[in-house]
Amino acid sequence: MAAKGAREPITLECTECKRRNYMTQKNKKNNTERLEVAKYCKYCKKRTTHKETK
Repeated sequence: MAAKGAREPITLECTECKRRNYMTQKNKKNNTERLEVAKYCKYCKKRTTHKETK
């Protein structure tokens, strides 16, 4: 069996419409702060900032 690593699943939420659009993973040991990424929101129909949620 493979050992459980430092990568954990996170959800990204659009800052404009507050919908949770994306699921991804991040390494908790390397990136301790919350992730912010510019991604396309299909509900807003434009590129917006998506922040990590709990």
